[in-house]
Amino acid sequence: MTLTLVLAAAGLLGASALGAVLAPRADRAALAIATIGGVVACALGAAASVAALLLGGAATAQAGWRAPVGELRVGLDPLGAFFLLCLFLVAGLAVVYGAGYLRAYRATRRLGPPAAMLNLLVASMALVVLARDAVVFLMAWEVMSVASFFLVTFEDERPDTRRAGFTYLIASHAGVVLLFVLFVVLARHAGGFGFDDFARAGAPPAAAACFVLATVGFGTKAGFWPLHVWLPDAHPAAPSHVSALMSGVMIKMGIYGLVRTLTFLGPPPTWWGLVLLGVGVVAGLAGVLHALAQHDLKRLLAYHSVENIGIITLGLGVGLLGQSAGQPHMAFLGYAGALLHVLNHGLFKGLLFQGAGAVLHGTGTRQIDALGGLGKRMPATALAFLVGSVAIAGLPPLNGFVSEWLVYLGAFRGGTALATVPGGVAVFAMTALALIGGLATACFVKAYGVVFLGSPRTAAAAAAHEAPAIMRGPMLTGAALCVVIGLWPEGALRLVARPATLLAGLDAAPAAALGPLPLITRVAAALVGLIAALALLRAWLLRGRDVRTAPTWGCGYAAPTARMQYTATSFAEPLLTPAVTAFHRTVHGAGPTAYFPAEAAHFEEHLGDLAAERVLVPATGAFVRLLGRLRVIQHGRIQLYLAYVVLTLVALLVWQLGFAGN
Repeated sequence: MTLTLVLAAAGLLGASALGAVLAPRADRAALAIATIGGVVACALGAAASVAALLLGGAATAQAGWRAPVGELRVGLDPLGAFFLLCLFLVAGLAVVYGAGYLRAYRATRRLGPPAAMLNLLVASMALVVLARDAVVFLMAWEVMSVASFFLVTFEDERPDTRRAGFTYLIASHAGVVLLFVLFVVLARHAGGFGFDDFARAGAPPAAAACFVLATVGFGTKAGFWPLHVWLPDAHPAAPSHVSALMSGVMIKMGIYGLVRTLTFLGPPPTWWGLVLLGVGVVAGLAGVLHALAQHDLKRLLAYHSVENIGIITLGLGVGLLGQSAGQPHMAFLGYAGALLHVLNHGLFKGLLFQGAGAVLHGTGTRQIDALGGLGKRMPATALAFLVGSVAIAGLPPLNGFVSEWLVYLGAFRGGTALATVPGGVAVFAMTALALIGGLATACFVKAYGVVFLGSPRTAAAAAAHEAPAIMRGPMLTGAALCVVIGLWPEGALRLVARPATLLAGLDAAPAAALGPLPLITRVAAALVGLIAALALLRAWLLRGRDVRTAPTWGCGYAAPTARMQYTATSFAEPLLTPAVTAFHRTVHGAGPTAYFPAEAAHFEEHLGDLAAERVLVPATGAFVRLLGRLRVIQHGRIQLYLAYVVLTLVALLVWQLGFAGN
């Protein structure tokens, strides 16, 4: 029954997307069709996913298939149900938010196509999770990539948007090539392309190669460092509700694919867990350091997606280490923390991207140093962004702390129970996670303080206005969900208990798996409540009195200006200076040439992405030059092209005959 409901939700998404495209040129009708269909489908899908998680079990459905390979087979199990719950929750909020966000573009472009593509993207991601055949999986994966490409290039008149879109498309197809190879290797061993065939066949002889292919192929979509270079460009270029969906859910399809593949490869060796721990530490630290260096609010949030993918990968590494060492409780904590962080990150990152979209809507800019003082002009957005900032920093009593706490517990158990090397790596990962959390806290103190506190730095910030209700509603709903999960960690653990126990090889979740977390959460909630009560008491005492205001940044100056405030650069500089070697640093400037110089002095420092500037861009250029040498085979003569075809067919026939003879 739950599988049928999820399929109905996916069908409704597809039907509403088609209706939005076929609607007359009235944008209002097209947007209404897509929004209503998307909201109803997401509500239906979320309810069915929760039911599947709580009831357990698995269901499959199959239809006739006329293609030479593969079968049209779909299914639903606890692991898939959990990812579907994340998808439908985040997508439902994004669909509603997008209905308000897109209205600003009514005068310049049609709104039906982007609304339809959003629903198609959600439907394709649902099919990725439901697929139980490699061919169906890859078809849905390709639709997901193409639909998101068109959404990223929504403002295609901008050169940077076109560049971001094509970078994303190239990265997506580079990753899918490895997935083709992965599924071919698995199918040769299993005798079919069905996921059930993979599971029944057991670990393939090339399990290590399959693990590497899955890590790199799915890691490209997830944003593993250094495969993340498409992400900081694509997420800022897309409309904010699309950024929320891509960051909150779409990159997690890479995590889902990796976890699903691990279930086909048999018992993991120790080095698999060590590799994922290393990937997680590097991605987490690199992501948060690059986020600290950003001046664009959405680009800052995009790099935090790399950071949080690192935290999720840390949890998966802890889980694999626990499996390989025969420590199922450690494995459960690692997997539970990773899966719960998938949900938590989807909620608070969707909330933060929506907050950034509201800032862009109210001011017309994403540049952090051009903002300031928005807390008084956009109070609802400021409150929602504050909740998201505390959640992403992993502070109690919000949801980010709950999932990171589980990863901490798993790594701590590994440090005390494993052999010297794996145990030491687990302790190092725990230390790295603490450092990541500290840097994330500093980054969002910078972001929130410079954007929402202080005085307006520009006329655009001074004239800011609050987002409409249809945009504020999803933000406040997302903030409320972050609070609920943080205050009720027992309920959150129930959501991940079934998939985590299956991955860890347990029959039930360990007793008292949360440790002292409920007590910590309640104490933190009490402190927050006390602070709120004191603020209300202060407001009551000042009621009716004459309260005068003054500039936020006084510093004893007789005539203070907004330029005297901290900027994003000056706030982050003490933290970034020790780590400057992790960036591609370029400096431009000219100092004063005399006591009374005729020309103004200036200084500009840019901290670029080391992986992009020093590794991938030069490698791509070399590859393109190599391909350019193949132009010699293009003579424009049809006879030669036919000869190429014949020679290729003969070579394939000879190879196939030799394979059959063996």
